[in-house]
Amino acid sequence: MAMPNRSSATSEPAPAPDRSVEAFIAEIVSDAPKEPLVPPPEFLAQCAELGIAFEPGEVEKLGRFLALLLHANARMNLTAIKDPAEAWTRHILDSLTLMAPLAELPAGASVIDVGTGGGVPGVPLAIVRPDLRFTLLDATAKKTTFVRAALDMFGVEHSKVVTARAEEAGRDPEHRDTYDAAIARAVGPMATIAELATPFVKPGGVALLIKGEKASEELENAKAALHLLLSHHAGTLETPTGRIVILEKMRPTPKAYPRGNGEPKRRPLGGS
Repeated sequence: MAMPNRSSATSEPAPAPDRSVEAFIAEIVSDAPKEPLVPPPEFLAQCAELGIAFEPGEVEKLGRFLALLLHANARMNLTAIKDPAEAWTRHILDSLTLMAPLAELPAGASVIDVGTGGGVPGVPLAIVRPDLRFTLLDATAKKTTFVRAALDMFGVEHSKVVTARAEEAGRDPEHRDTYDAAIARAVGPMATIAELATPFVKPGGVALLIKGEKASEELENAKAALHLLLSHHAGTLETPTGRIVILEKMRPTPKAYPRGNGEPKRRPLGGS
């Protein structure tokens, strides 16, 4: 399923982070724990139930990333979760539930993680699917600098990090209508994240949204938004950690979307 990683992640040319930010992240990484966090037994059992088979060394890399994430979280705001066992479930397992829908993508397909934050779900997926080309997008330079350092640490192939708002990157011809899939979690209500994520996806591609127990209610409220965005609900997958809503993009996103910075959140399409 997953192949051994070989080379370092590359980063897209972008406004360089402030040197103080780079130094801050470098200090965090240099002081990070050397030993990986060990997953609880139920994590491996749940992965087996999902049909996930790890290549040698991948679980250790996931444990090292989680150790780095929790270590960095003591210095910067990346996650509200501090318990390692809970983090294995809420961050790593939750990310890996996307493995099933991503299995439909061939080697070399492109995936963008919209609002990656501290690198979840993008970094865990890039570790176990190094055959895919991941782009990890976030508006906060401190977070993207951290994510870039994490990808470099694990030598993830064909991955890059972009510092930009989704509203702006979604209008950039380099990113608009170009990805085979967009992934996102904890970004906002369905109508909001649909407007932010679907512009990145090429017609015929999918947006895979990790949602919670209110997914059906959010979908109902987002019907008008999906119509305007020329996308439709292609299915919902139940997972051990929540639900994955699959939106299929039928045609290129209308030029009006995404709207300006903050508008998708302030005024969700369709009034949802």
